[in-house]
Amino acid sequence: MEPTRTPRASDTDRELTAARLRDAVGEGRLTLAEADHRITAAYAAVHRHDLDVLTADLPAPPPPPAAPPARHRPPLLPVVLLVLAVAWIASPLPFPWPLLLIALLVHRGLHRRRTRRHDPITPAA
Repeated sequence: MEPTRTPRASDTDRELTAARLRDAVGEGRLTLAEADHRITAAYAAVHRHDLDVLTADLPAPPPPPAAPPARHRPPLLPVVLLVLAVAWIASPLPFPWPLLLIALLVHRGLHRRRTRRHDPITPAA
């Protein structure tokens, strides 16, 4: 008869179990001596079931917090450009003053788009 194979514990499994035991001490579910004994056993564990025994009497860990929903901003630049274009057409002044503002806003928008594309830290909105 072949013995049942149990999965071996990884370093990550041991670290997660030790962190869960430290959290249980912080919550007052384990004493320091009991936690020290269990954490030592967690780092010495070879199989997954050895780790499961150490946390069997503890409540299940809370689920991870949900990611906040992505904010959606309405496109403000096209609206401003449209208002400025209408103001330029309706303006009785001979100098096309809104064109300066339009050029400035277009330049700023293109510059922002270019820097966001090359910056991996700033998420594109």
